[in-house]
Amino acid sequence: MISLRLNEQLHQLDAPEDMPLLWAIRDLAGYTGTKFGCGVGLCGACTIHIDGQPTRSCITPISSAVGKQVTTIDNLHSDAVGQVVQQAWLNKAVAQCGYCQGGQIMSATALLKSNPAPDDAQIEAAMAGNICRCGTYNRIKDAIKEAAVSLKEARS
Repeated sequence: MISLRLNEQLHQLDAPEDMPLLWAIRDLAGYTGTKFGCGVGLCGACTIHIDGQPTRSCITPISSAVGKQVTTIDNLHSDAVGQVVQQAWLNKAVAQCGYCQGGQIMSATALLKSNPAPDDAQIEAAMAGNICRCGTYNRIKDAIKEAAVSLKEARS
């Protein structure tokens, strides 16, 4: 049994130590917001946070998350920055098919937590590796900028 702090709850999961965290999250813990995309950490659909850092869960063994806080898109509504990012996504109508958007939002939230006022180059660098087959990159960038402005206004 592996003890995993996932979405602010302690889960006891019967999993081998080398099981990809993605499968533990989806199949054992039952959180289905995190998606399987490529399986090799290149597309970003499976992005989660481990201790606040964006992480590709499809290539991360469950053993590396023991003793850390794992957060998925399923629980981002309880995060103040995550709430603002999600609202900006809605305001800018970012999603088309929506499959990649959980990973996109997780990466954007991590960016804004570490850099509350990113410029275009910083946004592009932080979002690199998050692939959107629908090509909503301009709306993603606009949503991140809107979220940054909203967060700045909330702090003032």
